[in-house]
Amino acid sequence: MRRPAALVLLSLAVCCAALAPTLRWYAFPRLAKIPPNQYQETVLEAKPATLLDYSTLQARKVDKITILQTLKGNVAESHRVERDAGKDVVVWDALAYITGPDGKMVSQVPERYIFDAHTQEPVHATGESVDGDPVRREGIEFKFPFLTEKRDYRYFDAQTRTSAPIHYAGTRTFRGMEVYYFEQTVPWTKVPMPKTMPIKGITPQIIADSGLTRWYTTKRMFWIEPLTGAPVNGEEIHKEELRNAKALMGRDTLTVFEGHVKIREDYLDSIGETVASNRLLVLMLVSYLPWSLALLALLLLSLSFWLEARSRRPADGPAPAPAPALAPVTPPV
Repeated sequence: MRRPAALVLLSLAVCCAALAPTLRWYAFPRLAKIPPNQYQETVLEAKPATLLDYSTLQARKVDKITILQTLKGNVAESHRVERDAGKDVVVWDALAYITGPDGKMVSQVPERYIFDAHTQEPVHATGESVDGDPVRREGIEFKFPFLTEKRDYRYFDAQTRTSAPIHYAGTRTFRGMEVYYFEQTVPWTKVPMPKTMPIKGITPQIIADSGLTRWYTTKRMFWIEPLTGAPVNGEEIHKEELRNAKALMGRDTLTVFEGHVKIREDYLDSIGETVASNRLLVLMLVSYLPWSLALLALLLLSLSFWLEARSRRPADGPAPAPAPALAPVTPPV
């Protein structure tokens, strides 16, 4: 009975040994993906901040500015794009809704971000836009790829509608979690006015006709959990100006907004919990299950060899002595 059992164990060992790399290198890239119906809401604040009062065209100090950022998966659009792209696609309808200390809207900027559900690489399709303007993204936005590497990536900036490197700046610990820290500095760049203005009757065209131009710079910082590619924290040191204002205000530059934007504390807690949960799922696919299968394969292989060796071993106890040869009997005459 031992030899058939050894063959069964050997077969199981081969299966486990083959399944371990298959799970890591074949199954994981296909199973790990962003769901098309994901919804995420994050509140960010700048406390204190400088804000332009468009009614008086005077910049004033305020206690805080609040930014509500939402990412909503558009399932119908995902299916539409997938038919042409031939791969899993996610369409995020994003909105950055900014309010002043009184709760009134300062500006709002909608986006449509279309990307590969597995790699986070942009997918170019009809509808890709920022504030209603068609764009063609290069690089990532909002989220980094699964298994983020210690290297620079190209990151899309919605204000300038361009992509530039975001630099890996070391490994850090954030709230007990090992993360990769990335930085990107966008130099002063002329950018379009938001299409939705806080004062009724004031439009981007009116401001443009007055000769004013809008300029922007920011230092963008991300703390990325590397397995999931999800930000556990994000900050921006942000500044916007209106220039060529001398004819209106007697000086060339007006500060539109200036502040250090950070994720609100309660949202940091919920983001951390979500990322930790997703991190465990990724670990199961890339580490825990493959290594467990590899170790199980070694154990089964060892047990198979042991049973085979046992089946070839002679029975326990001394071998019986051979029977003595009997002399031939001579019959009596």
